[in-house]
Order: sequence, then C-alpha cells, then structure tokens
Amino acid sequence: MSRPDQGPSSRKGEDRRGLAQRLREAREYLGFSQEEVAGFLGIARSALSNIETGQRKVDALELKRLAQLFKRPLSYFTGEADEAEPLFAADVAHLARKASKLSPQDREELSRFADFLRARKQEQKGG
Repeated sequence: MSRPDQGPSSRKGEDRRGLAQRLREAREYLGFSQEEVAGFLGIARSALSNIETGQRKVDALELKRLAQLFKRPLSYFTGEADEAEPLFAADVAHLARKASKLSPQDREELSRFADFLRARKQEQKGG
C-alpha cells in the first residue's frame, strides 16, 4: 500500500512495478518463455521484457490478452484481487509446465488422452 505522503507519480510507479511483477510471475509459473508470450501478443520479446520490468506501460488490450492467456481475471494483475489465491492447483501447474515443453503434436496427443480420461470417468459414473 502506498504511503499518504507519496504523490500520484510515485503511486503510479509502484502500481506499474506491481503489475510487472505479477505478469512475470504468472508467465514463469505457467512455464512460458518471454518469446512465446511476445509472439502471442504480437510484440517484440524486448518489449515484453520492458513490460515485465516496469519500463514500458502495458496497454489495455495487451493486458486483456495476457489475462486470457494466463487464465486470470484482470483484477489479479491490477492488484485488486486476492493475491494469496494460487494461479492453479500445484499438480495442474506442474502439468502445464511440463506440457508447455512438448511439441504441438505431443500436446495434441496429451489433449486426446485427457479427453479419454474424462470420458472414462463419465462412463464409470454412469455404469
């Protein structure tokens, strides 16, 4: 929280650094590289690096796309949500990190396997 004697520009700097930190942590937590996220946004990797260090402002559309990519509400990144809530359960995050390192073909195979497991579970419930 900012101190009452700080001016608006100081609070903006704190807000930008907080946003930058949350974006970087979410990216790292999910196992994405800066290059992958920059490609998703259509910006240079150096621009993403500057966002993550608070040296570049992130525009509203970029922030919205990042929130979608990281599966988090915008309020998480702006600091308005409960930060104690983990992004995902530990086992799901572990799977996401491992899956991010697979080839696109292997990810597709993993997706089919997940579909199989869901269908098997539904079948067991019904039978």
